[in-house]
Amino acid sequence: MLSPKRTKYRKAFKGRIHGDAKGGTALNFGAYGMKAMAPGRITARQIESARRAITRYIRRTGRVWIRIFPDVPVSQKPAEVRMGSGKGNPEFWVCRVHPGRVMFELDGVSQAVAEEAFALASEKLPIRVRFVTRSI
Repeated sequence: MLSPKRTKYRKAFKGRIHGDAKGGTALNFGAYGMKAMAPGRITARQIESARRAITRYIRRTGRVWIRIFPDVPVSQKPAEVRMGSGKGNPEFWVCRVHPGRVMFELDGVSQAVAEEAFALASEKLPIRVRFVTRSI
């Protein structure tokens, strides 16, 4: 699964996801893409699950690009621990996704195959997404 090799700080604030995406809103690599329509936090497990769904459906014929990376640690306290006594330990990694961000790109397959592959992958993600194509 995806995670950073090292970070400047071990624990991060939760933060809020305001506004639309600043960058990464256009297709740069492939002919087809999956774009986020709502803000949300995507975990490394969800990214990996969506990637597996895409690559299994296209049967390793095309090329897949992952345009997001989980670089925010999320901490959790253990079960049945009393309130207070500091912040919990980092448990998993997430990526803050703004609306308009292209999350996955695909090339080397037909449009029908790409649409179905992204439909399967969207079931693994907690936010609404849209299928986009390169406009010529």
